[in-house]
Amino acid sequence: MRRLLSSRDSDWMHKLYQYLRQQGMPVSVTERGEQLELWLHQSSYEAAAKTLIQQFKDNPELAAEPVQQKPATASRSTSLSFSLLKQSGWLTRIVAVLTLLVFAAIQMYPETILDTLKISIYFSALPYEQPWRFITPVLMHFTALHLVFNLFWWWYLGGRVERSLGFSWLLALLLFCGITANVIQYLFNGPNFGGLSGVVYGLLGFCWVYSFNRPTPLYLPPGLIIFMLLWLVIGYTDMLWVNVANEAHLAGLISGCFAGFVVRWLNPKMRQLY
Repeated sequence: MRRLLSSRDSDWMHKLYQYLRQQGMPVSVTERGEQLELWLHQSSYEAAAKTLIQQFKDNPELAAEPVQQKPATASRSTSLSFSLLKQSGWLTRIVAVLTLLVFAAIQMYPETILDTLKISIYFSALPYEQPWRFITPVLMHFTALHLVFNLFWWWYLGGRVERSLGFSWLLALLLFCGITANVIQYLFNGPNFGGLSGVVYGLLGFCWVYSFNRPTPLYLPPGLIIFMLLWLVIGYTDMLWVNVANEAHLAGLISGCFAGFVVRWLNPKMRQLY
């Protein structure tokens, strides 16, 4: 990656970013202190990007001009794929792929996978001698609906955290919220459960608290937070047609909120903004 320029003017930088993306330039914006920095992902575009930047400096209204639509379906498909990948990081993708592979394996060898990945083979003993079992239940999903729902929110929330704070912070949240949710669910209902739901609620709580009453890239719309909280409450009413790991959801949310307070206090440097 190459840094093209920096500025303290967020509106100007955002317009420049939009203009360069309209022209197909692979760029992103990060924050360093009070400065916003524009980065080019591929050095082969450097000459073209610098020419476009100069054109924009000469005429900032270029960003408002409509872009001619390209009729090629393949181009739109490539753009969509790039957009989806850009909304994630390596950990987001790795966990998603592992979850899909485990789901496929469960369809073929359900008993073997369950015995291998569930938190414990006992109802009254945590797996201290097999510590990986504390986290592996997050990879197990037993229905396609459960899988799609959790992967969507993992990609949306986990990808946002990883792009903004980095691989290490998302890994820490995955382990902290996942293990907390799994242990609490086990203590209340035994070892036969699975899913990323506890982690998803942990990420929701983290983004909510971390961005509360201040603008950050992790800000979530109030409507989304209300929807997820209502879904959590409905799970306790037995109105849903599926079994719900309510304690894992609640434990994940609480642990995520706690992590949000801690990380907000630590105030790590933000990474990619857009």
